[in-house]
Amino acid sequence: MTSLQTLRTGIGVDVHALVSGRQMWLAGLYWPDEDAGLAGHSDGDVVAHSICDALLSAAGLGDLGSQFGTSDPQWSGASGVALVTETARRLGAAGVVVGNVSAQVIGSQPTLHPRRAEAERTLTGALGASVSLSATTTDGLGLTGRGEGVVAIATALIQLDAFQ
Repeated sequence: MTSLQTLRTGIGVDVHALVSGRQMWLAGLYWPDEDAGLAGHSDGDVVAHSICDALLSAAGLGDLGSQFGTSDPQWSGASGVALVTETARRLGAAGVVVGNVSAQVIGSQPTLHPRRAEAERTLTGALGASVSLSATTTDGLGLTGRGEGVVAIATALIQLDAFQ
């Protein structure tokens, strides 16, 4: 008898404040020309964090905080790529197959477009499944419009074995 397969979706949202003098890590990439980076226990990469949350949610495995909490020193300063890679490993161990992930950056800095393909390659490599990225601004509105922070939203499609 062949097992039934179940498709599930998840959504992840992450927001971090911009902090002057901190390195900018976004979408798995270092942005050396930025004067501010994203605050956080890890590198603050909101794209990577939203991807992890979307995947963990879809799989029913909680969220970034429950899997990589700030009380765990192992993840202090961790790169977003390391978190995506470890999330993929944990999902694989749970019998989950990732279909794809789509993420959108909301903010005015850095400008994703010039490095979008590079970021997609980096995150796809870390996840072992297709990651597509897009970006938008809020036309001067809210915390992203005022340059106070960056937001990312991700959706993930996974496949579970229905008999697990």
